[in-house]
Order: sequence, then C-alpha cells, then structure tokens
Amino acid sequence: MVFKRLMQAMGVGGPSVETVLTNSNCRPGGELTGSIAVTGGEHGVDISYVALGLMTRVEVESGDSEYVTNQEFHRQQVTGPFRLEAGQRYDVPFRFPVPWEMPVTELYGQHLYGMTMGLRTELEVARALDKGDLDPVAVHPLPAQERLLEALLRLGFRFARADVERGHIYGVHQTLPFYQEIEFYPAPQYAGAMKQLEVTFVADPRQMQVVLELDKRGGLLSEGRDVFGRFTVDYATMDRTDWAAQLDGWLRQSLQRRGLFG
Repeated sequence: MVFKRLMQAMGVGGPSVETVLTNSNCRPGGELTGSIAVTGGEHGVDISYVALGLMTRVEVESGDSEYVTNQEFHRQQVTGPFRLEAGQRYDVPFRFPVPWEMPVTELYGQHLYGMTMGLRTELEVARALDKGDLDPVAVHPLPAQERLLEALLRLGFRFARADVERGHIYGVHQTLPFYQEIEFYPAPQYAGAMKQLEVTFVADPRQMQVVLELDKRGGLLSEGRDVFGRFTVDYATMDRTDWAAQLDGWLRQSLQRRGLFG
C-alpha cells in the first residue's frame, strides 16, 4: 500500500491530458479554439486546475552575455478544481484569446526562420504539475503587417531571420515582456550604407507601432551604429499610403542625414 501511494505521488498511473486545436493557425488579436481531454488513470484524483499558456523562445541579454530560453506568456486557467475518477474522461472546450503583440511565425506560407511558438497545457494534481504537451501554433501577420512587409520585399529587401528579445522598447507601450525583430538583408540600393534592417511591430486593436532599426556599416574612420525610426500605422487609413515609397523616403533621409547615402 505504501508503494502504491508513492507511485501515485510520482504520477505513475495518473491522469493523461491531450489537447486538440480546431485550427493551429491564427493572427494577432484572434483566438485559438479546441478541446482538452483529461482522462483518469488507475486511481481517482482531485484536479486543482487545467491551464493553457503560450510559449516562445526568447533571447535574453545579461551583462556581457546572451542566452536563449523558453518563456511562457499569456496564460489562462480554463477550469477550476474537479474530481476525476479512475478511467473517467473529462472534456474541456476552450477559446483562448491571442494577444495583439503576438510574434509572427509565418509569412506567405513560409515559416520564419528562428521562430517557435506553441500552446502548452498544464494540469495540477495535488500540487504536482504536469506540463503536458506543447502544441505548435502558426501565427500569420495582420493585413497591416503584410502590407509593410510586402513593401520591403518590393524595395528589394530579403528576409534573413526573426527572433524574440526580452525587454521593452523605449517610448513604445508594450503589454508583453518581449518584442519580435524581423531581420532583412538590405536591398541593393542601400547595401553600401547598412548591413541589415530590423522591423518590430507592436499592435493593438486600432493601430500598430512600427520600429525600424538600421544596422549601419562602419567605415575606416567611423564605427557602425544603429539608427532607429518609429511611426504609427492606423488600420483604418493605411490603404491610402504607398508604403514602398514611404519607407524608401524614410530610409534615404535617415542615411543621408548621417552622410552614409549620396
């Protein structure tokens, strides 16, 4: 009997959890729907809760070093406590809202190199956590984000990679503890003046802030430095702008002001 209680405490013969998403594709500000099946094991247990949380890989700068870690964010409890008898199945349908600042993982049917995103199911039984499986999630850009990314591709920029960095951008209102950077190789007309362009979107229901970072090329007598630009895009009026021309003008002006572009 003591051995059996010990095995139960270790989770042997305990409940199992399976999460099935209706559709693993979503957009920022949308939602994920599905169902969680909790199936009882060899003995009855008291479940404290079932929760869902989004997970992504985040780069963290700490002093002179940098490391990558998995970070859970935007967590939601989907049940309260309940009793699960041996062999019993308990189904939990859910609607999980996706934050507007959600990093994008897909673009035109292609996965963005460097990005990972998943929905993790957590079950607590007698203060012992079962993290469950991590279900992959594909996050597609908002129409406004697509328009700006299309404009960069039309100018000749080429996608390099994307990552998520822990921290906050100065002067930008964020609700998440990190932000995404989508990195591009420079278009030929800018190649002599910059090494890469990094784009960050911070969206909300009405508009999004766009942060551009130019990684400048250093010369023999000058050190390469980053140049930042920031502007706000209103979803309701963004179709009135030629974004390729707008971005080209801003990039040329920023580089010319620093004597890097003729």
